[in-house]
Amino acid sequence: MTQPPGAVPAVDVSEAADRLGGGAEAGNDPLLVDVREMDEFRDVRIEGAALVPMSQFALRHGELPKDRPLLVMCAGGTRSAAATAFLLRSGWTDVANVDGGITAWQRAGLPVKTGTPEPGEGDLP
Repeated sequence: MTQPPGAVPAVDVSEAADRLGGGAEAGNDPLLVDVREMDEFRDVRIEGAALVPMSQFALRHGELPKDRPLLVMCAGGTRSAAATAFLLRSGWTDVANVDGGITAWQRAGLPVKTGTPEPGEGDLP
């Protein structure tokens, strides 16, 4: 994750999938934070993602853990880049934007869930 100075740290969907799929060292597994709104999450989502919609982000960001890496995702990468920058300014240190968001994730053929979320799906751990 080499970034130009001042740039928001980012990973592509392949790296995000690897890290979420156990590619990270044991005990340091990242949390995928989806900042899209509930209707978007209902349509398509990634298993295990925590939903913290941008409409609630300013109020709820404090619920996010600081002791594990965070990967932040939206539909295309714009909202999640803003959320990533906000978290970094607010004291989180291991946060990265998922470039291209769920759109790039789907384009890459990575697994998604659709339809009505199950009870507890999207909740923070």
